[in-house]
Amino acid sequence: MQRREFITLVGGAAASVPFATRAQQSMPVIGFLRSTTAADATEFVTAFRQGLKDTGYVEGQNVAIEFRWAEGRTDRLPALVDELIHWPVALIVGDAVAMLAAKSATTSVPIVFAAGGDPVGEGLVARLNRPGGNVTGVSFFGGVLGAKRLELLRQLVPKAGTIAMLVHPNTPNTEAERSDVQAAAQVSGQKLIVLDASNDREIDTSFATFVQRGAGALLIGSGTFTFSHRERLVALAARDALPATYHLKEFASIGGLMSYGASIADAYRQTGIYAGRILKGEKPGDLPVMRSTKFELVLNLRTARVLGLAVPPTLLATADEVIE
Repeated sequence: MQRREFITLVGGAAASVPFATRAQQSMPVIGFLRSTTAADATEFVTAFRQGLKDTGYVEGQNVAIEFRWAEGRTDRLPALVDELIHWPVALIVGDAVAMLAAKSATTSVPIVFAAGGDPVGEGLVARLNRPGGNVTGVSFFGGVLGAKRLELLRQLVPKAGTIAMLVHPNTPNTEAERSDVQAAAQVSGQKLIVLDASNDREIDTSFATFVQRGAGALLIGSGTFTFSHRERLVALAARDALPATYHLKEFASIGGLMSYGASIADAYRQTGIYAGRILKGEKPGDLPVMRSTKFELVLNLRTARVLGLAVPPTLLATADEVIE
């Protein structure tokens, strides 16, 4: 190859790379960061894209999305946030745990959260109606519905003398849920066993304790930890013939008896709308924290039959979805 030909080829290749980069940089980039695995968020990503589309943004056409997953290791979040900030991204979206890490790292990059607890109590925002700063988002009441789930479980399994509760500890959301359920149990006179679990071994030990202490039903606490372990939790409840209630319909879809909670997918659709509005120039601190109002009661009648439970007609009539 002649030297001149070689220089021409190298020069052409070099020129093409900046062009591709400029094409990518010509559209805003959103950082999508969750503390869970990618497999746990498929439906949420779809809903987020829909929210973006509702505001006129379509991935690959006029917006790009960079995905990052901590895969349950919260210690990885600071590095993942730093990576996105230096990309650079126009804003960062994700769950409460991940967005707390983002808030600690930047006061300039807009942040949009989807949180199941109290955003003020968790330290995400100072106020709900006018958050201020660079953070806003959607609250979907994940943990604050614990007392309601206990009530529904008692309707479904009225003969359960003792009800067990499994909690992933040491987050503001799950601790608030624990307190609410304990207070509701005390008012109703319901005997309650509450155990913590932060890993697979503790989950197994807790279930063994529930059986040993004669629990007649089980309430699985909310949060990303229990959601990411949903297949294991549903399988153990089936193995021990424990009627169990959960906070998301994804549990009931894979065999869990009952779920009651907000639609997280709908919350992520709303975060997509907020992301689009911020890309158009609105400031996150001026956007009030939205409260998700879509709640779902899901009953799995196949599991109820296996457990020998008769679902009360009143409960059946109020269900948003029944799995036959």
